[in-house]
Amino acid sequence: MNIKKILFASLIVFGLQNTTAQTDLEQIQTTLNLYINGTANGNPNDVKKAFHKDLNLYFIKNDSLKAWPGKKYIKNIKDGVKANRVGKIVSVNVVNKIAHAIVEIDMPDRKRRFTDFMLLSKIDNEWKIVHKAFTSEKY
Repeated sequence: MNIKKILFASLIVFGLQNTTAQTDLEQIQTTLNLYINGTANGNPNDVKKAFHKDLNLYFIKNDSLKAWPGKKYIKNIKDGVKANRVGKIVSVNVVNKIAHAIVEIDMPDRKRRFTDFMLLSKIDNEWKIVHKAFTSEKY
C-alpha cells in the first residue's frame, strides 16, 4: 500500500512540473507571437508588450557589431500599417526563467528571410524578449 501512495505522489509531482513547463512554453509563444503579429499588422503596442524596456537589437554590418535600441525599432512600426511579413517560431528552449528562441520572418516583397535569435527572461511572472540578434539572407 505504501508503494502505491509513493508512486501516486510521484506522478502528481511530475505532472505538476510538466504542467508548469507547458505553461511557460505557452507564455513564451504568446510573447513571441506579440512580436511576430505586431510587426506584421502594424501594432507597435503589441511589440512593446513583448520587448523588455531596455532591449537592444544586434546585427552585423560591414563586419562590425551594431546595436539598435528597441524603442527606436518600435517607433519605426507604423500603427495600423500592415507589412508583408510572415513569421514563424522555429524553436524554443527553456531552463528555469531563461529561454532562447529562433524566429524566422519571411519578407517576400524584399525576397529576404530574417532569422531572429531571441533571449527571453521571466520577470515579474511575465516572459519578455530581453535581447534580439538577427541576420538575413536574400533568396
